[in-house]
Amino acid sequence: MGVAKLDARTGRVRSFTQMLTKRQGARLPQRLEAVRQDDLPSLHVLAPGVDRDRDAVIAGPALPWNSGVVEGHINGIKMFKRQMFVGRASFRLLRKRVLLAA
Repeated sequence: MGVAKLDARTGRVRSFTQMLTKRQGARLPQRLEAVRQDDLPSLHVLAPGVDRDRDAVIAGPALPWNSGVVEGHINGIKMFKRQMFVGRASFRLLRKRVLLAA
């Protein structure tokens, strides 16, 4: 892959990231169309997947709500479970750790 294609791919990924971080979901159709016009097959795979859930992808950055706190709690519980999976810990100990962490 040439440097020009790598720069083009980097530019497309950065513009998509900027669209998400600046909550500009309405720009998604234009960004996807630009990706389809480019000669970057690795990004062509992205466009149909995003199109299937277009409404959610557009609404996600536009809405002020997120599930970050819930995801953080779920990740914490999964971490406890992984740490205790070695076969020594019982469900009672796992339950106690989860309750004490909350």
